[in-house]
Amino acid sequence: MGDWVWYLALAGAVLAALGVVALTAPYFYIRARYLDHVVRIFEEKPLFVIPRGKAPPDADEVSFPTAGGLKLKGCYVQGRGPRRGVVLFGLEFGSNRWACLQYCATLLERGYDVFSYEPRSQGTSDTDPNYAPLQWVTAHDVADMRAAVAYLKTRPETTPEGGIGVFGVSKGGSLALAIAAEDPFIRCVVTDGAYATRTTVIPFIRRWASIYVKKTPAWVRRAAPDGIYGLFSDAAIRRSARGRKVEFPALERVLHKVEVPVQMIHGGGDTYISPAMAEALYTRLPAGSKHLWVVPKAKHNQAVQVAGEEYGRRVAKFFDANLYAEEPALILPLPAEPATARVAVRA
Repeated sequence: MGDWVWYLALAGAVLAALGVVALTAPYFYIRARYLDHVVRIFEEKPLFVIPRGKAPPDADEVSFPTAGGLKLKGCYVQGRGPRRGVVLFGLEFGSNRWACLQYCATLLERGYDVFSYEPRSQGTSDTDPNYAPLQWVTAHDVADMRAAVAYLKTRPETTPEGGIGVFGVSKGGSLALAIAAEDPFIRCVVTDGAYATRTTVIPFIRRWASIYVKKTPAWVRRAAPDGIYGLFSDAAIRRSARGRKVEFPALERVLHKVEVPVQMIHGGGDTYISPAMAEALYTRLPAGSKHLWVVPKAKHNQAVQVAGEEYGRRVAKFFDANLYAEEPALILPLPAEPATARVAVRA
């Protein structure tokens, strides 16, 4: 009787091992055959018209160090009239520090000082010979924004009690959320076209899977859960990180720590970072003072052109309520929506 039990146990173990092989073999086969394609999708730079600006005559050009000793270039532009607060501007990938002006014109008119900087290997800041930046946020980018915040803490225009606001576009918006999750000096955040890594790459893989996995039926690709695509996404991100000797921090993991008011702006016609991706980030923010304004027909980072004066008015209204106010806590009610805009209900 004992031998039969042993044989049955052995047979069960063999069947279990075969089951594991049957389940995992397709994954490793697909990974070996297609992971290089996924890495290429991840590292491919988007084709955008990168906005650039020109220095105004009254701007204060500065340089400040990173923790690693690199020198970053920045510009401090004073607002008109009595100062209402200081706003740190996070640039999109590839733009120069003066590109902040088209987004912050209304803020400057209302008395907000704006500080913009170029991260390492961008613009005229020092080049890190071991770092070739992509559109994705890296630990180097987070370190550079930390250095920018540290610099602002030394300026006479800021105080520990007042703190600063952060306004970031695209990659700069993602950085704004990342830094707000760790530094209480940040009082509020505005983002335009922000995105995270994993929640963006997974839809990308779904979109391009039909090109690289042609023999797999379409219904199988559609039915596969995000968890399956996430395995390939994570593997591709890890491989790229090793090859580039960088770290791609997951913004999704820190959004729950953002305890300050957030105004997210996104283009309803954004075909690169879809509104659904923006909403996925929005839902990860803590319930409370948060808004998502989706501007219909606006492409990636083009909401400022499509919404026009409404864009500047909303951004200024937000900072008035949460940075300039003596007790910044809630987002003040916004005026009635124009026909060309949508705001998600505040959680």
